[in-house]
Amino acid sequence: MRNLILVAFIEPVADGLVFPRDDWPLHITLVKFDVDVTSDAGGGPGAGLADRIAELIDQPVRAALGTALTIGADACFGRLESIPVSLVEPSGPLQELHEALMGSVVELQGRVPTPLYTMENYRPHVSHHGDKRAQPGDAVVLDRVALVDMAPDGNHAVRRVLQLWELTK
Repeated sequence: MRNLILVAFIEPVADGLVFPRDDWPLHITLVKFDVDVTSDAGGGPGAGLADRIAELIDQPVRAALGTALTIGADACFGRLESIPVSLVEPSGPLQELHEALMGSVVELQGRVPTPLYTMENYRPHVSHHGDKRAQPGDAVVLDRVALVDMAPDGNHAVRRVLQLWELTK
């Protein structure tokens, strides 16, 4: 299985960026999923997978780029409510993007490890990372969406941006 995540970064990132798993740029998770790489039609495990995903999600991602979002109240997530987050105010275009991406995961025969937090139960948020955080009332633009590998080359200590969609200025 390949562990992947689609996110909307609210900090600048570059295509191919590799970063430590505990030092993410600020982002909104769109959908986290696993996909079986043995069913990939490419030349080997995972070959062509990022391209296949990009084809499936390109249209809804491009349609959502430029969406204005507002950061809402702080909350705590996780089993023990120990993860501080900033909620994102409800947004029709963001919800539509999430639902379209979920449809693509289904088409890929992927598995979402937290299905209870998807579709009508999707709660977009920005996790705090030390002193880095979004503030209530901040206006952000959905201008960077990325497909991120959660364990590139089997290395669970880092993450890698596999594909990046950016709003052209």
